[in-house]
Amino acid sequence: MIQSIKDIVLFENDDYILVNKPPHVATLDERTGDKSSILRIAKNYHSDIQAGHRLDKETSGVLALAKNPEAYRHLSMQFEHRQVDKIYHAVVHGTEALENVNVYLPILPLKDGSVRIDTQSGKEAETFFDTMAIYKKHSLVQCAPVTGRMHQIRIHLSCLKMPIVCDPQYGGAPIFLSEIKRKFNLKQGTEEQPLIQRVALHAFSLSFHLLNDELITVEAPYPKDMQALIKQLEKNV
Repeated sequence: MIQSIKDIVLFENDDYILVNKPPHVATLDERTGDKSSILRIAKNYHSDIQAGHRLDKETSGVLALAKNPEAYRHLSMQFEHRQVDKIYHAVVHGTEALENVNVYLPILPLKDGSVRIDTQSGKEAETFFDTMAIYKKHSLVQCAPVTGRMHQIRIHLSCLKMPIVCDPQYGGAPIFLSEIKRKFNLKQGTEEQPLIQRVALHAFSLSFHLLNDELITVEAPYPKDMQALIKQLEKNV
């Protein structure tokens, strides 16, 4: 649980705060009544703050917050005109070497909170993918979305038959140490837990222009669960 927004700040000036959002914390307050969102915690620090964009609850990484209406408008316009560069890292099933692979498939949101590819009614969606590392049965993939549709990276990777680890909504199974470690012994009477308890997706970097037109790029280190997962994959190639 985050006590103060200062605990997760990556960058701050008079107009913006960029934070490293932990997994399992919503960007905005949820309808369920959970009041521990990033925005709510940030408002305790600066009452006028607004979220410049959203990350899914399970997704970790860099999230931009605007301290005043002018800063919010400035960032919103950049998102609208696709002038914000976003880089995500995902641990996926499969070992294909992707090199600047482009997925251009329209996405339609569904009532159950998921999405599907729909060439008739879907909205334009485009993502570029590059494989960063290949392990025994999995890969670390860099994802660069051009558009910002809900669950875009997740469903586009699913279309490549490389769904994100621990993403059952789009075909991604949990990952267990017993799958990748040769001599794995589970203690008797214990149940093996997955190496990560969420969709293995991290918003690694965000680049945009400040109000003075200076271009900044802010990177977010991996949280502990993603670090531990990648460490195990590297050890057991």
